Amino acid sequence: MIIRGGDSVLVMGITGKQGTFWAEKMAGYGTRIIGGTNPKRAGETHMDRPVWATAVDAAKDGKIDVAVLFIPPMGVKDALLDAIKAGIGNIVCLTEHVPVHDTMWALSAAREGGIKVVGPNTAGLVTTGESFVGFMPAFNPRVFKPGNIGVVSRSGSLGTLVCLNLVQAGLGISSFIGIGGDPVIGTTTRDALEALDRDPSTHAVALVGEIGGAMEEEAAIYASRMTKPVAAFIAGAASPPGKKMGHAGAIVMGDKGTYDGKRRALEAAGVTVCPTPNGIPPVLKERLGKGA
Repeated sequence: MIIRGGDSVLVMGITGKQGTFWAEKMAGYGTRIIGGTNPKRAGETHMDRPVWATAVDAAKDGKIDVAVLFIPPMGVKDALLDAIKAGIGNIVCLTEHVPVHDTMWALSAAREGGIKVVGPNTAGLVTTGESFVGFMPAFNPRVFKPGNIGVVSRSGSLGTLVCLNLVQAGLGISSFIGIGGDPVIGTTTRDALEALDRDPSTHAVALVGEIGGAMEEEAAIYASRMTKPVAAFIAGAASPPGKKMGHAGAIVMGDKGTYDGKRRALEAAGVTVCPTPNGIPPVLKERLGKGA
């Protein structure tokens, strides 16, 4: 999922502290926020925008392209189902600690309805110079400068670091896709890679993965067919076997989800795997040539 400047955005939970803070940042950047939801404050205005009880109510006033959720963990399932029922085609769920069975239920409903979901536990999406939803510092030119490198990351902090490294190296960011760190999520590394491969503004991809699961191995299958260069960093090279490291999805079971397994799969697909995040920019510069 890549957000565009003209996309209309509904902020679910807009009146809360975090919802308000980030909605103001998003609006200031140019994100087209049409309003938000809070059933206890329906009918009011907030940030000079309407507040509806539900996403279904908001959708009665016109098509909504994206819903972004600033909702506590136990309310996420109902909020997701509300946005799905409203027919909102793209949903970004920022919340962490969402019960896995709630996520599975909502993602099943989204698939049935043809709805794209990013997250849970994502830092959000950025299209540099156009729009952003979530927690990423799109408004900081030291981190997000317009350019042609797409970034995919499970981690918001590591994704931010890679964007910073790219900009410091004289490159720029086309789009950032934070897929989220939970074991069950709506958009996989491969899904994000495919979206950036289709994006004409993206000429190369920086992929930030981590141990656990098989998403990087599945992304490698697609990467082997790409003409756009891809460089990657995989976090967790020195982690003890079988340990959960930070994200709920970063757990290695036996020989599955290991650093070595991911590195081998990506390298076999033609992806350069860098030992540190700051190794990505010189690799992409070299592979793109002087025209980068």
